[in-house]
Amino acid sequence: MASINKAIIIGNLGADPELRYTNSGKAVANFRVATNERWKDDSGEVQERTEWHQIVAWGKLGETCGKFLKKGRPVYIEGRLQTRSWEDQSGNKRYTTEIVAQNMQMLGSRGDSGDAGHSAWESRGGDSQEVPEVPVSSAGNNTDDDLPF
Repeated sequence: MASINKAIIIGNLGADPELRYTNSGKAVANFRVATNERWKDDSGEVQERTEWHQIVAWGKLGETCGKFLKKGRPVYIEGRLQTRSWEDQSGNKRYTTEIVAQNMQMLGSRGDSGDAGHSAWESRGGDSQEVPEVPVSSAGNNTDDDLPF
């Protein structure tokens, strides 16, 4: 039986990404994205919970994230969950679960700092993808010539 490991989130960046390079020269960007959940409790009061997601983007996608993403910006992230462990300074085993990004879309317009709008820029992991120079509709790059009818 096949298994699936896929995470999709839409949220806002908590800080500018931290872009670094490994000893072999591969880019890696680390950043956090907040998602919010709202509901009414039994007494009718609106409750809200914010969940913070640790994101890691490698290679060209990492460079793109480091260059274009900014604190407060709405973003779509698609990737896989990964849990890592390490020993802290006291010798205790620590764990973290993060989303390893495979696809990223910046939401809103280029001038937006936090409001989701009607345009998006998309970047996928891999060495051949670049961020488009102009915004495209969030529905994709369809033009009238691409319609199947």
